[in-house]
Amino acid sequence: MSSSVSPLAPKNVPDMPAIAGVRLATAEAGIRYKNRTDVLLALLDPGTAVAGVFTTSKCPSAPVEWCRAKLKGGKARALVVNSGNANAFTGKTGRASTALTAKIAAKAVGCSESEIFLASTGVIGEPLDATKFDGVLGRLAESAAPADWLSAAKAIMTTDTFPKVATATVKLGKAKVTINGMAKGAGMIAPDMATMLSFIFTDAPIAPAALQALLKSGVEDTFNAVTIDGDTSTSDTLLAFATGAAAEHGAPKISRASDPRLKAFTKAFHQVLANLAEQVARDGEGARKLVEITVEGAKTKASARRIAMSIANSPLVKTAIAGEDANWGRVVMAVGKAGEPADRDKLSISFNGIRVAKSGARDPSYDEAQVSEAMKAPEIAIKVSLGLGKGRDRVLTCDLTKEYVAINGDYRS
Repeated sequence: MSSSVSPLAPKNVPDMPAIAGVRLATAEAGIRYKNRTDVLLALLDPGTAVAGVFTTSKCPSAPVEWCRAKLKGGKARALVVNSGNANAFTGKTGRASTALTAKIAAKAVGCSESEIFLASTGVIGEPLDATKFDGVLGRLAESAAPADWLSAAKAIMTTDTFPKVATATVKLGKAKVTINGMAKGAGMIAPDMATMLSFIFTDAPIAPAALQALLKSGVEDTFNAVTIDGDTSTSDTLLAFATGAAAEHGAPKISRASDPRLKAFTKAFHQVLANLAEQVARDGEGARKLVEITVEGAKTKASARRIAMSIANSPLVKTAIAGEDANWGRVVMAVGKAGEPADRDKLSISFNGIRVAKSGARDPSYDEAQVSEAMKAPEIAIKVSLGLGKGRDRVLTCDLTKEYVAINGDYRS
């Protein structure tokens, strides 16, 4: 964890209400760091539904493989998360570590190992000593309480500079239901599924299949539309848990994501995902600028997404923004290399609402002083108009600073 908080961190942290059927506890297990919490246990009431999306990396971590296998059961009783060690690229030892962690957790909780879900974040390639969980998880199971979401979010941080939480309350039928979420991630961020590590909890009575459909659709324009450095992690995991406790207060049981009674919930669910995804972008390693890239006039939405990501992942674009330089030539470069339909002579580009390029050339009204002043803002909006169709998309990223190099140059030391 960084000792200084990102200047882009949210100014206000929401009050995170308790969710019926969820209890949390954290501890210091000494996974990698000393004198900091590095283990989170979330206890879930019997019958809790679970859904998940995971990294598309062909080299996934052992916990990702564990969760994928257990997701078929659709039920969860506990989530165990550790920071400091990703338990990735650890071979048979890594698989044995996940199995032992699940065994210890199942004994502490009093459930089947198939109802234990795991996530790990930190250094890749180092064996995880799961014996460090022995005793710790038992104490956590005894001390778990409903409300301390900030401590939970802090326990899963690595190079994050602030804990990332979000909440929403909405009506489902005649009952009030709550959605709480937390996330961690600041580097190795180009999710292509979900993100780094993120966990969503609700008391809504939603069946596993419906929850899975909600989650899969929800990530597309939230977590999948964020990139910090273009690198997809081996450990990316997003899990959602629905305890169903609100059924006691009149919330209808939902079996299909298309159920019209779920409309307001779906909107709130997506808002929580979007909030967390933006916080990840705000905490990009070394970031000083939050960057929103909008591409419009593309042939299709998918084409607009690929062009936006090409811009967002360009080191030259990102360093120009860090230097507060509205270098539209680098944006042109990123558009051109994306491999998508584009016409140089129809291209227009603007920075923070100021058009700098039009119809394939510098805008006739371009004012260097005006644009330079606009680039000093902590939030930069780049808009690219292709003039080819109706396809539109938006992604979030951040600038690329010297601090990013410093953080990642000695991450293992």
